[in-house]
Amino acid sequence: MSADTVVFIPAWNEEENLPAVLDGLAAELPDVDVLVVDDGSTDRTAEVAREHGADVLSLGTNRGLRVGIAAGYRWALEHEYRFCGRVDADGQHPAPELARLLALVREDLCDVAVGSRFAVGGEYVAYRYRSAGARRFGTALLRRSMGHVLGRPFADATSGLYAVNAKALPLLAREFTTGAPEVEALIRISDAGLRLEEVPVNMSARASGESKLRGSKALKLVLTVIATLVAARIVKAKRSG
Repeated sequence: MSADTVVFIPAWNEEENLPAVLDGLAAELPDVDVLVVDDGSTDRTAEVAREHGADVLSLGTNRGLRVGIAAGYRWALEHEYRFCGRVDADGQHPAPELARLLALVREDLCDVAVGSRFAVGGEYVAYRYRSAGARRFGTALLRRSMGHVLGRPFADATSGLYAVNAKALPLLAREFTTGAPEVEALIRISDAGLRLEEVPVNMSARASGESKLRGSKALKLVLTVIATLVAARIVKAKRSG
């Protein structure tokens, strides 16, 4: 291993979107290693990844995002990388934005940087992403709930755009136990006292195909996240009591 940084991409049947994601990373971050965590894809996801020079970690069967995320961080931990990034396979996370996050952790300005659609600052203006009514309500509810649990504002708790240093890897490599792994990750990071930064970014629309979180699935995610937050608050109250 010559690189000190690995970027991993959880992927399930993303053969159409993956080439552009991998090409973007190669152009913007040519010195990092890239890992595709193949979550039991039935298309050519693994082959496409290898054709573009990425390592592939195959989970064999479709085990879900929470398993794929932990597996990516575990790979980084076991291979002793100093820094680790994560982007989604659908093309929503531009490589230049990931590069900004990695710069923050490399400069030791934080231990974990999370890209946010809803945070503002500089050229990143408010309301640059507008959701439909039901989704907007869910986002507002999640934001309020995260503030209570973390003890600080956090606008985009379900973002999958991450950069972390080695301090965070043992926390994030552990198995996630809920259907809201990003939220569970934030709670772990906060409880451990690591330096967490929510960084305003621009994200793109999904390049092709349909999102796996639409309609009833999106509603289920909101309910799952809220349940995760409630459970975390109960555990924290018991510990402090």
